[in-house]
Amino acid sequence: MSQLTMLQVILGVGESVVAPASYKWIRFNFAEKERGLAVGLYMAGTKIGPAIGPPLTAWLIVHYDWRVMFLILGLGGLIWLVPWVALVPNDAQRPAKDGSKGTAPSPIKFARLMASPVVWGTVIATFCYMYFVYFCMTWMPAYFVEQRHQSLAKMGLYTFFSFAGMAAMAALGGWAADGMIRRGGNPVTVRKWFTIAGFLIACTELIGARSSSLTMAVTFAVVSLSGLGLATANYWAITQTLFPAASIGRMAGVQNCAASVAGIVAPIVTGWLKQQTGSYEAPMKAIWIVLIVGILSYLTMVREKYIPD
Repeated sequence: MSQLTMLQVILGVGESVVAPASYKWIRFNFAEKERGLAVGLYMAGTKIGPAIGPPLTAWLIVHYDWRVMFLILGLGGLIWLVPWVALVPNDAQRPAKDGSKGTAPSPIKFARLMASPVVWGTVIATFCYMYFVYFCMTWMPAYFVEQRHQSLAKMGLYTFFSFAGMAAMAALGGWAADGMIRRGGNPVTVRKWFTIAGFLIACTELIGARSSSLTMAVTFAVVSLSGLGLATANYWAITQTLFPAASIGRMAGVQNCAASVAGIVAPIVTGWLKQQTGSYEAPMKAIWIVLIVGILSYLTMVREKYIPD
């Protein structure tokens, strides 16, 4: 157990650099009117993994064992390195699309960055977004097995459609926002309301949870997580709009930290609430509250007037 825990810690350390580096690369290679789709496609990949992961994991465990499953999925994650190293040039010295240099020092000190309401509004919304996502990855399968009495195979299928829908909506939401910006829409306003719309659709999970119908439960499980995809590209792209290019790496790191904290809190709080109440009703209500908090943080704090100079 200690060895597995240590390997998970090492994995987390290695993964921590991926998001800041990726979003900074997007900032320096795509203009404002192109970033939604670029971020959407990138984030779609992060949702396709959870979409195919549960059914593939279940199949490997059933037909082989958990050791083979870990080996195949672990080594399979390295495949992307081949096209990345072969096709993506090292362009750190090239000017960004907005004319700023990648090597220019940030005029915003970290303390001043963290004092901005925009940062905290973004961080809170990121935590709320990922709280729901981590619930769906960790407890939603158990919910369908325990509460709805579904098989492991069907549970994997429900999870696949939920995350596949989220991946598709991430790309579609980013593309649609880009189109509105190209037609003259304010980037902050457009991406902000796409994000809020995604959170509102995610709140429909509570409708399915309170229904006695399995069809309703499955429908809103898929709809809620897929709908959250509208926010996926835009809540990351708006960060690139609100802050100078040289600050994107650190800001993405702060957001990624909030996302990781949600990955710790969501499973623990869900398990505690289920243990205390004996059902999934309280955990589902907690999700609704968390999503509303995310919406309020965007409405009150993510405003252009709060952007740090």
